[in-house]
Amino acid sequence: MASRAVLRTSAPATIEPMTTAPGFIPLHTSAPRSRPEWELEDEEKMPVTPLHNDAVLLLSSVLAAWVAASGRDASIEHDIALRWDPEHPRVGVDPDLAVFEPALPDRDRILSAKTWVEGHAAPRLAIEIVSTTNPKKDYGQSPEKYAANGTEELWVFDPRLAGPRSTGGPFLLQVWRRAEDGGFQRLYAGPGPARSERLGAWIVVTSEGRRVRVADDPDGRMLWPTIEEQERAAKERAIADKERAIAEKDAALAELAAVKAELAARK
Repeated sequence: MASRAVLRTSAPATIEPMTTAPGFIPLHTSAPRSRPEWELEDEEKMPVTPLHNDAVLLLSSVLAAWVAASGRDASIEHDIALRWDPEHPRVGVDPDLAVFEPALPDRDRILSAKTWVEGHAAPRLAIEIVSTTNPKKDYGQSPEKYAANGTEELWVFDPRLAGPRSTGGPFLLQVWRRAEDGGFQRLYAGPGPARSERLGAWIVVTSEGRRVRVADDPDGRMLWPTIEEQERAAKERAIADKERAIAEKDAALAELAAVKAELAARK
């Protein structure tokens, strides 16, 4: 049987812990490549609440707008099976949300992302929303899985603060990142904001703790727009441009009429 993942409270020298909240314990985790309990077919499916679903859809729209605006070769996926051990292909995890860069190929045909298949890579970013029915999973097993599969950065968002107290929690937001030694380092645990190095932006909690978004500043004044917000802003700009063009045309016609009236008066 595979050995249990190592959890220790000292951070590797290659990464400095971020600003922390009271009760924060920096953790470093490495994990075996596979465990029998990680088989997706044996994983109990948890009911999705409206709170959970709304948080995922909001972030999905934000990240999709970012990909479209930046022209990146990336895809945003949610609840896709991620597998990384060809010797145990049933072992995997279903990220609530994941950013794959480069984008997963043949997205309309594949059933899962397999990191050993050409064109398939571990996520640049994965996001888990803690379930109230099994909160220990996202505090313990999820970081171990992402440590094993090569994901670069993991956010764990716990809007109901349902997580266990065994590591100083529960925490509204946790950020884990890949360390140079290959392990996974928990760099933040607290109410937010926290820095996402993989996005080059800030993770901010909004809507009285019910939503998490991305911003260019830690205060959340410059939020990244959703696709809907981006489209609405584009329509508002188009209307403003049209109104400005009409105003400029009216002004030009008025000026021309004034010139003609002045010339007529002189004659």
